Amino acid sequence: MTKNKDLDELCYPFIHEQGYLCDFEVITDELCTQVGMCLALLDGNHPDLAADLARLQPLCWHVNGSIRGRLAIVEDNMDWLHDRYDQYREEIDGIRQGFVLPRGSVLAMQFHLARSSAKKAIRALVRLEERGVNVPAILGRFCNLLCNVFFVLAGVINQRDGIVESPFISKSYGKI
Repeated sequence: MTKNKDLDELCYPFIHEQGYLCDFEVITDELCTQVGMCLALLDGNHPDLAADLARLQPLCWHVNGSIRGRLAIVEDNMDWLHDRYDQYREEIDGIRQGFVLPRGSVLAMQFHLARSSAKKAIRALVRLEERGVNVPAILGRFCNLLCNVFFVLAGVINQRDGIVESPFISKSYGKI
């Protein structure tokens, strides 16, 4: 596939690059869009979540450009996200134990999809680093925490909606 000179037929200037940097940017673009979908699905409910997601969504795009461009994630972002994670985790404390099947409301499922995209972003960061690209440690930390936040938010939504989550007991790991 060759780069088309017609800008109307080019979705992203780096789309034809080889390697994982563009993949990372596409994945974090998807992640940012999934956060927007979560906001849309809130539909005026859960104003605490809406405020947090409105603040979080631009951070996803800041992660996106923080390798090719300037690093745009800072410790204050980590502190804020840790604070939100702790608060939401406390809300479901004792309700969720271990792994759960990704089920529940459409909004909870969207949080699970965002969680999965955060994992993809982490894997792309690992691949970039393996290939000698300087990946600021804060990006991996942020994406890992973000993944955990989305997992907890799925539980928060299910709990608030009265949906009991289904535990998952692995036959591959742990006791049999």
